[in-house]
Amino acid sequence: MPQVSAGILLYRLSPTRVEVLLGHPGGPFWANRQDGAWSIPKGLVGPEETALDAARREFTEETGQGIEAVEAIDLGTTVQRSGKLVHAWAVLGDLDTLRATSNPVRMEWPRGSGRFIEFPEIDELRWCGIPEATRLLNPAQTVFLDRLTKHLDHGK
Repeated sequence: MPQVSAGILLYRLSPTRVEVLLGHPGGPFWANRQDGAWSIPKGLVGPEETALDAARREFTEETGQGIEAVEAIDLGTTVQRSGKLVHAWAVLGDLDTLRATSNPVRMEWPRGSGRFIEFPEIDELRWCGIPEATRLLNPAQTVFLDRLTKHLDHGK
């Protein structure tokens, strides 16, 4: 059974474009990686919660700010190269990236060394237009950008 994650693709509309909020993973493994390394705020679905509840919880944990959404647009699922199933919802909103804080993660680094380090799960949040987001986002998650764009185009 694959791991199941759920996340929120926060988006905002300007007069000229759609922008989405992406997070760069913290820690030494991701420190020098950009293209294809970013993600929507997401995390594992717990045994006693719905995927949407997990997505909202993870968004709060990874940004330090809750999400008050009247409408969450179901963007479906995708499977990442690791085999993890990711379910996403798009939510219209705004977030001050300068005020954002992410929960800490503790891990052994280097692996097998017995030395532990702590770092933020998300070390940077960034608003991006769709072309930049397509370049930065984990390739398996770019389908969420396509689905959001189609949804917004049909709403006009």
